[in-house]
Amino acid sequence: MVLGIKRYLGLAALISGALSLPAWGDTFKCIDANGRATYTNIKEETRGKNCTVVMREISVVPAIPPARAAKAAPSPADFPRVDPATQKSRDEGRRRILEDELSSEEKALGQAKTELAQQESVRSGNERNYQRVLDRLQPYKDKVERHEKNIEALKRELNSVK
Repeated sequence: MVLGIKRYLGLAALISGALSLPAWGDTFKCIDANGRATYTNIKEETRGKNCTVVMREISVVPAIPPARAAKAAPSPADFPRVDPATQKSRDEGRRRILEDELSSEEKALGQAKTELAQQESVRSGNERNYQRVLDRLQPYKDKVERHEKNIEALKRELNSVK
């Protein structure tokens, strides 16, 4: 039974290897009366034409045309525009929202720093290895760092608001 499976696997490997071998042949370049070049690997198609052997290996896949640069289309004349007063009120609303978020992040940062300080002052008896202390404090440090990054991002955003 096992011998039969090995035989079939060996036969399958042999067949797949034979099928994956490249096909070798001559490639011909034929020039027609208009000067256009065509390529073929079928010798019968070259009879009676002006054909030459180019090489044994050639890629006849057409080249990909270069990508065109996308031009920015101007906005149409009937495109909705916002009057300056409406835009100003939107900007003020955005600024107010960002300031509220900044305030809440600063409060959260203060609370996170307090929690970190409390945890740093506590030392359990099972934490003789200092790495355990560091592992216990890491989530608190991550929380402080996250709030600091949020505050930086909010300040950058506030500076970009008109």
